Amino acid sequence: MTWKRPVPLVGDRTTAAERAADVAAWAFSEEARGSFYEVLAARRDIRRFRPDAVDPDVLERVLSAAHAAPSVGHSQPWRFIVVSRPETRERAARMADEHRLRQARELDPDSARRLLDLQLEGIREAPLGVVVACDRRTPAAGVLGRATFPDSDLWSCATAIQNLWLAARAEGLGVGWVTLFDPVELEGLLGLPEGVVTLGWLCLGWPDERPPAPGLQRAGWSHKRPLSEVVLAERWSEDASAPPESHLRAPDRSEVVGVRDEADVLLTPPGSLGVLDRYVDRVEAVLRHRVPGGTSNQDRDQGQDGDRNGDRGPSGALLLAVGRHPVTAWGVSAFADDVTDEVLAASLVGESVGAATARSTGLELRVCDAGTSTGDLVHTDALTPARVEELLGHGRRLGAEIARHHGVLALGEVGIGNTTVAAALTAALLDLSATEVVGLGAGADSGILDRKTWVVDQALARARDQHAGTRRIGATEALACVGGPETCLLAGAVLGAAAHGTVTVLDGLATSVAGLVAVELEPGAAAYLVAGQRSRERAHAAVLEHLGLEPLLDLRMRAGEGVGAALAAGMLLTAIDVRRRTGRTTSTADR
Repeated sequence: MTWKRPVPLVGDRTTAAERAADVAAWAFSEEARGSFYEVLAARRDIRRFRPDAVDPDVLERVLSAAHAAPSVGHSQPWRFIVVSRPETRERAARMADEHRLRQARELDPDSARRLLDLQLEGIREAPLGVVVACDRRTPAAGVLGRATFPDSDLWSCATAIQNLWLAARAEGLGVGWVTLFDPVELEGLLGLPEGVVTLGWLCLGWPDERPPAPGLQRAGWSHKRPLSEVVLAERWSEDASAPPESHLRAPDRSEVVGVRDEADVLLTPPGSLGVLDRYVDRVEAVLRHRVPGGTSNQDRDQGQDGDRNGDRGPSGALLLAVGRHPVTAWGVSAFADDVTDEVLAASLVGESVGAATARSTGLELRVCDAGTSTGDLVHTDALTPARVEELLGHGRRLGAEIARHHGVLALGEVGIGNTTVAAALTAALLDLSATEVVGLGAGADSGILDRKTWVVDQALARARDQHAGTRRIGATEALACVGGPETCLLAGAVLGAAAHGTVTVLDGLATSVAGLVAVELEPGAAAYLVAGQRSRERAHAAVLEHLGLEPLLDLRMRAGEGVGAALAAGMLLTAIDVRRRTGRTTSTADR
């Protein structure tokens, strides 16, 4: 006997047989699909707006579309702040104008001109601003799906922006997405609490332009890639298209020469501080076009005689990144793994040697636990490509945030086994053998040295075999194969700091190879590096030579933790202060 299937009164009322009979039955009509793709293709970033008001019913439909977006763990982390008061929009517009000028100074001349040509009056012109804020106050581990991808709440808010944008386009409204803000300033303008962040500012109103193609494409900033360049089968391919072009540039030669010209009139022989003088030139040239607003150490300048017109020099910070490495199972270190967490705990209370050095040299201390590698290098990759990108991105954000307050960033690291990782990474990036890069490390003996050499040799063979016999592997691939979490984080920090006009002082091999990775990713970052010291690690000299950097200190140090970088940064900041306080001379031509 066949029984009638009970049909639920709520939820999915279809049967498996019905779904199997017509797998496409869930599709919308051809007309509806055509309309959807038409709206999708017609979405544009609008820069010019009419002053006419937006009907509240239309606004509600657009915001409802945004609220219908998918979210991780159905957390709905978005909050939509609708700004209509002209005075608030004017303050936001001034912030964006300020940061547009700042960013232009960081770009190559052609890109800078095109950035300045962009119309950004939409914040003032559009009758409404919508700021999509992300409430991140719930710990990632408490939201389904966020524990492994902690930034997925931000991705959820991005989908809400896309929904809003498409709905606005369907209604005939224009949207312009502006991210030329200091996030902290924008959060302060809107009174956001700690833990709630913004994704920029959306200008919303009736458009006063109807562009047939994306504005940045029409302005020659970039072009739309063919679909075939961005779709990959099964896994990443070496034939994939090139990464997005970087517009990070080194300081203009005129800025460097200008700094040297000014140093020439000091009441001291030119170049009297040797290598230190050259690095002061570098920092001063960078500071000429860095993002303004960095603070200075008050105890360095405040209330002291000789301060030239209140010109207080830059301040500095030490970023101490912590990582853990399964490669230690091969006996490559003289210390147990738990030493890493002991040093981390001491650093957090300011009692590690790195923390103490930072305090003694007047640097702010930032400590960041980058986590643990998942592979032992010999048999498995250190990190997944996704984890590498996540750590690089986190580092960029850290570097950019530190650069808002400081003109000099010193790097330090903590992680038992990371000299083995740094040696393998150096060999992979510079096409060197294991014997050319492996050193004793802290407290090691000849037995440990032999094991380290074997591990690096095996790791390199596996990595090169994995990349079709290529001896020199790309930076991100090398990080995944033989890198470490703290190296990824510090490389990102170098790039984030450089993008905001802050110089980075390197410490030993582990931090210097992070600088090498940064330069491999964006060559313009090289102009923002200072070699704080040369350690006893064999590969360190090779890395510094490749970067073209001469160390400030050569004290045969093996302390790690950013001690050498902090000492060098303190010396560098002092030299900058000395130069600014030193008397000026006049030439006979000026008399």
